[in-house]
Amino acid sequence: MRKYIFLLPLILFLIFSTSCRKDFDYGPSAGNLSFSKDTVFLDTVFTNISSSTYSLKVYNKTKDDVVIPTISLKDGENSAYRLNVDGQDGNFFNNVPLLAKDSLFIFIEVTQNVSLSQQSNWLYTDILQFDSGVDLQEVPLITLIKDAIFIFPKTLENGETEQVYIGKDPEEESLYANGVTLNDEQLHFTNNIPYVIYGYASVPEGKELIIDAGSRIHFHQNSGMVIQANASLQINGVLSENEELQEGEVIFEGDRLEPELANISGQWESIIFTKGSINNTIKYTTIKNAKTGIFFEGESNNSATNLDINNAKIYNSSNINLWIKNGTLNATNLVIGSAGNTGLYCNEGGSYTFTHTTIANYWLNSFREGSALKIDTSTELNAIFNNCIIDGNKRNELIIENNTNSNLLFQFNYCMIKSDINDTTVNSIYNYENNNYYTSVFLNEDALFKNSFENSFEIENGSFAINKGHIDSVGNAVLDIKGTDRSSSPDIGAYEFIDIE
Repeated sequence: MRKYIFLLPLILFLIFSTSCRKDFDYGPSAGNLSFSKDTVFLDTVFTNISSSTYSLKVYNKTKDDVVIPTISLKDGENSAYRLNVDGQDGNFFNNVPLLAKDSLFIFIEVTQNVSLSQQSNWLYTDILQFDSGVDLQEVPLITLIKDAIFIFPKTLENGETEQVYIGKDPEEESLYANGVTLNDEQLHFTNNIPYVIYGYASVPEGKELIIDAGSRIHFHQNSGMVIQANASLQINGVLSENEELQEGEVIFEGDRLEPELANISGQWESIIFTKGSINNTIKYTTIKNAKTGIFFEGESNNSATNLDINNAKIYNSSNINLWIKNGTLNATNLVIGSAGNTGLYCNEGGSYTFTHTTIANYWLNSFREGSALKIDTSTELNAIFNNCIIDGNKRNELIIENNTNSNLLFQFNYCMIKSDINDTTVNSIYNYENNNYYTSVFLNEDALFKNSFENSFEIENGSFAINKGHIDSVGNAVLDIKGTDRSSSPDIGAYEFIDIE
């Protein structure tokens, strides 16, 4: 009994001392904060004029009171953004308390000074950082400078983000993603200033998106473009006079403009032509650094579901550069470069003609399971390749799979093919002597590209492709992708060799 009496004063001391130290009730946030937005978009900012005030709400959804060790801007004192946290102005805050199941507001403004000589700075960005190290949480801040048109999803009245249809999954379930349905005023992209797209820009049914020569379209991560049923895409690029400036081409790429990210694949999603889009045309266009450059799904019973591609380049997709499924596609002077899986994938039927196309997969960034060209069908498919190159850094760059003995019709005419399969069985689809499939094909010859690992597929002096094309297969591709005449003795592929000596 005397022992317990002795301990009682000690217990009371501990209770009162801890109750007087309120800061002991707070623990570090430990990366458990939630935010009202994953990105804060600040509207157009003109030179030397402050933006409106935007807000970010920070939630502590846990049952514990926490203290946020630091709230800061990544660019620190150099940032053009200004913060107000819990009534205090600044750009760096220490030990900000946040009660359990409570929230706090952060107010954000920006004033940016952009001279007319800095037209490449279409977006001004910084990152709002909470804590550091393993507990670091970040919210990007994005400001549109007046030299760009900014397209992003709306926040609906219920607090959710606008969604658009992007197709169906393998089980035929409809898929939706964050996006914006383009209105009539947005259905003409000009070359005056670039476009920056967040989410999917959707061309609605019955409408046509026209993109002028020289336009620049940039996509944020997880963003893309979708052409709905009975809608059309018309890309009207022209041959550039200056090869470096590419002032006539239309270019699709990511929105990260740092030089070190210029050739990083998978920065954005895809251009998707959903089942039933009609009368689509792509001219003098470059599509790069996507996950899947183009996914085109047509309807085998509807001849209007077609896509024409002329003088275009699609390369450096982390998955597939061009995936076509049903419908009708005609391509001339097309370059399909390196991809993390397959360069050109012809799948599930359709009718396709490729003339003077270079399909070359020299992917080095990771293990590549796919090939430069894969044809895979369980339904009727008709594919013709005239004066084309199928090449890459694997032993076999042509894969043909005819599932369930479907009606597969294909023809390679005057093509260079890299393949380690040569099955001389009479009816084999890899019997390169079978004139039903192959006419004057050249196996495992050196195309001698300018720089294949950088997706530069001009042919150089000594290339086997020189003068090996068939004049009757040129069709309407009498000029190559750079405007060089090939009306006599054409080379194989998208490029004619030019002897500058």
